[in-house]
Amino acid sequence: MFRYQILIEYIGTSFVGWQIQSKGKSIQKEIQIKLSKLLKEKVVLIGSGRTDAGVHAIEQSAHFDCKKEIQNLDKLLKSINHFINDKGISILKIKKRSLKFHARHSAKQRIYKYIIFNRLSKPSLEKERGWHIIKKLDIELMKKGAKKLLGTKDFSTFRASSCNAKSPIKTMESVLIKSNGGRIELQFKSQSFLQQQVRSMVGSLKYLAENKWNLKKFEFVIKSKKRILCAPPAPAEGLFLEKVIY
Repeated sequence: MFRYQILIEYIGTSFVGWQIQSKGKSIQKEIQIKLSKLLKEKVVLIGSGRTDAGVHAIEQSAHFDCKKEIQNLDKLLKSINHFINDKGISILKIKKRSLKFHARHSAKQRIYKYIIFNRLSKPSLEKERGWHIIKKLDIELMKKGAKKLLGTKDFSTFRASSCNAKSPIKTMESVLIKSNGGRIELQFKSQSFLQQQVRSMVGSLKYLAENKWNLKKFEFVIKSKKRILCAPPAPAEGLFLEKVIY
């Protein structure tokens, strides 16, 4: 048995998410079907984690096993991209890995990025690649709020009710916020995340930056561990899985 890792870029807009579901198109299914046909055997693709409907990836990571060693990785890369590029998916790289490697369990860090367009006009070039907010946001207050998210804590407030993670306790290693000409980028680093955690944190930081909440209220909401107190999650279209580090 031979194991291979693939790095994937995709536009999540028209998909139900990464994971195969009973209804709708998923990224996992699209790639799995094409790989199985090209390799002439049934292939099961294991992702580093699931991304929700509408969420994009700059570099998702996944692995699969096959019975025969792939002789020409570049040829396979070109072949599979020929079939999936028009669906908004690209395989960036294929690497041979040892059988000890696991796309999900071997991951040491996951990096997510969220994009906000804080301006009067809606984006055209980057349509459905960010959250358009007209009201001027207080970036400095948002940065102060981001510091409250750092460290190991119970993130139940930001956890979707459908989340099946064993524990709500996660370690937020860093939250970086930068703004340039009305474009705000928020980057979150952690070994793993709860379902809808990033979007829920962004939605709550927005409330803070709009002065709907003050820092005291923001901190209270985090410590409450009550999902009902969380601000509405930010829309999926602004979220990108940026990188998975092993």
